Amino acid sequence: MEQDTAHPYDALNPDTLLNAVESAGYRCDGRILALNSYENRVYQMGIEDTTPVIAKFYRPGRWSDEAIQEEHTFTCALADMEIPVVAPLKNEAGQSLFQYQEFRFSLYPRRGGRWPSLDTEDNLLWIGRFIGRIHALGAVTKFTHREAINVDSFGQRNLNYLVDNDIIPQEHRSRYLEIARLLLEKIDSVFSLFSEDKEWIRLHGDCHAGNVLWTDDHGPHFVDFDDCRNGPAIQDLWMLADTTGFGNPQTALNLIVEGYEEFHTFDYRQYQLIEPLRSLRFIHYTTWLAKRWEDPAFPIHFPWFAEPHYWVEQIQLLENQLAKIP
Repeated sequence: MEQDTAHPYDALNPDTLLNAVESAGYRCDGRILALNSYENRVYQMGIEDTTPVIAKFYRPGRWSDEAIQEEHTFTCALADMEIPVVAPLKNEAGQSLFQYQEFRFSLYPRRGGRWPSLDTEDNLLWIGRFIGRIHALGAVTKFTHREAINVDSFGQRNLNYLVDNDIIPQEHRSRYLEIARLLLEKIDSVFSLFSEDKEWIRLHGDCHAGNVLWTDDHGPHFVDFDDCRNGPAIQDLWMLADTTGFGNPQTALNLIVEGYEEFHTFDYRQYQLIEPLRSLRFIHYTTWLAKRWEDPAFPIHFPWFAEPHYWVEQIQLLENQLAKIP
């Protein structure tokens, strides 16, 4: 798989970082620490005479300004309700999205924390309550500039991209596409049982344990709403349940939902969406890697994507999913 020699992030050098943050009204002290992020570029920036801030530089071309602003509006509204999310900082004019040269960026307070302690029933109930509160606000209105989670956006268009850009190795192309298309037909049948207009709400969208920071005094706080979308409530719940380390993901999910229902109603019919959503995530993830391959960080951190065995494993995963969906 070939790579371009240049990438927009190449221009994001230390001088650009410092000048960008200072253009938003902060005085940097020169300390820069790159943080783990693949989709965007995220840095801890030292600020004179106060605590550092976190600067997130958005991947060029991914989201419109309006879509980013919808994310900010949602997270700031959650923070105003004292729901533990990390919302962007605003300047005196109420602005949270900034631009320096070709880069759009936002700034966040630094929040400490560790991998969440979700291996007890009490903590699963606790985090379920917080997600219930997030979804209660999420259900008030919908995003208008962000795509919904559905078979077209997460499935068919991703599959089209893989085909149109000749991503799948020739020796695996026929089988992968055969299984994926059969799978999308089954998924579409399950999704047809639900009304996107009436039942989808604003979600975190990528609510796995890695996007939850835990402190002993205050419990969880949710970070990285970059993938927030309209979708079924179960999307945030099954992903978290699968990454808790509790043991049995189904038991973990039931406990999370029990806490959730203290603050927001839950439609148990959505349990049947779990395997379809998992399947869509597999296809979406593969396409995400393909779309980002020109970014030099991706071949370094995901070298196995260029190996034939990746596609063998993906075919096996999709075959397993095909058997799980009636």
